[in-house]
Amino acid sequence: MREIITLSTASREELVDITPQVEAVVRGSGIRNGLVALYAQGATAAIMIQENWDQSVQTDVVDFLRKIIPRGVWLHDQQDGNGDSHLKSGLVGPSETIPLIEGQLGLSRWQNLFFCEFDGPRQKRQVVITIITNS
Repeated sequence: MREIITLSTASREELVDITPQVEAVVRGSGIRNGLVALYAQGATAAIMIQENWDQSVQTDVVDFLRKIIPRGVWLHDQQDGNGDSHLKSGLVGPSETIPLIEGQLGLSRWQNLFFCEFDGPRQKRQVVITIITNS
């Protein structure tokens, strides 16, 4: 089963919590056990599982990536000024896979699913959700 969710982003770099949308797709699927694969479409976006307790962790992730991959120093910046965005999305990665256990995402209490925007703001970003059942 596959569904695509669409979202918009408000900043050049941010982590957007997409857990509620993914949970809604899982509920609607009726699938109880298997795997949920998430894939961020776009060469300057990524998917991350991260702590959800407060905004500080998401801010720390963005700040850390800005420090290790600064803006404006890469060859690709000569084309469209987003060389850092491509490197950040490649480092984090475009996908995550989560176990589906008795109809629930197999995340811990402190984990959520985040869409990572590295070249926003964007009106339309898409995440492909694929649910694979093991029964």
